[in-house]
Amino acid sequence: MVSEARVSARTFRIPRWLPGVAISIVLSGALLSVADLEQVMQAVRSADYGILGIAFLLSFLWLAVRARVWQILLRNRAAYRDVLFTAGEGYLLNNFLPFRLGELGRAFLIARKSPLSFAEVLPTILIERVVDLGISAMLLLAALPYVVAAQGSGRIGYIVGSLVGLALAAMYVLARYHRQALERFRRLSVRWPALQRWGGRFLEPFLSGLSVLTEGRLFLHFGAWMVGNWGLALIAYYLMARAYLPQAEPYWSLLILGAAAFGGAIPSAPGAVGTFEGAMAGALVLLAGPEHTSTALAAALTARLYNYLNSGVIGGLGLLREGETLGQIYRELQALRTSSETSKS
Repeated sequence: MVSEARVSARTFRIPRWLPGVAISIVLSGALLSVADLEQVMQAVRSADYGILGIAFLLSFLWLAVRARVWQILLRNRAAYRDVLFTAGEGYLLNNFLPFRLGELGRAFLIARKSPLSFAEVLPTILIERVVDLGISAMLLLAALPYVVAAQGSGRIGYIVGSLVGLALAAMYVLARYHRQALERFRRLSVRWPALQRWGGRFLEPFLSGLSVLTEGRLFLHFGAWMVGNWGLALIAYYLMARAYLPQAEPYWSLLILGAAAFGGAIPSAPGAVGTFEGAMAGALVLLAGPEHTSTALAAALTARLYNYLNSGVIGGLGLLREGETLGQIYRELQALRTSSETSKS
């Protein structure tokens, strides 16, 4: 009876990918229900392709700068060429694999091309993503005075910004007092030798990777390049909006980029299908008016192509250069996860 209950529990367990896929399906259906597909296609045909061409070229410059951002977090212990191709491969993986496995994928891949361990690379990606989220919140807060007048409408931005600040502070404390954190872990895990053994192997290099937060000059260098990277994205998103809506103002990019970044961060199908388009199109409708819903969706779909372009070219070249395939990397990541779970048990 007990074994039958266990089998039944496994049978009816909800797959982890299902909620994200459900959100993507619902939002995609909502977008298609409010937009006229014929008008979407007409907007695509009427777009200014000269402006779009400049925006698409900027996508490659954006990835080149983002690779430099990551290289700084890696303390220049990996060659720039390897970092560039690996960043492209990671974004390409995120477009097709669930659970944002591209982030684990690029940590796994760069660890094979450099003296860094997988556990040392992971904190750099965590820092990068937390700072991205904080900048997204700041963009939304900066855009609010232009689009809403109601008091308290920026509460969500302040909440996200506060959470980001707390996350960075917590990571700084862990990095600053990493020896004490390791000692505390060893004392607390003494009753579970397997956990202590696995955690000891992972935690020490992980905390070492966080130590970039305690090196002021290095972190400022990282911050300067990160601001430049987001500046390029703001220009590109403004150009994409302008290509479809000539009345677009430069400040529009604050809202549409901030919204698109949050849309890409919430649970969804691989590649943030539906959530990305919904967030960006919604921001454009808020700025341009509901009569431009179909045009806003066309611009959001173009932004998706913008995101696929650099990762497809750079990531694809990286995979070809290394003789890898998406399926092969996915199987290697699954094996890595399985071995981690086995060692913990």
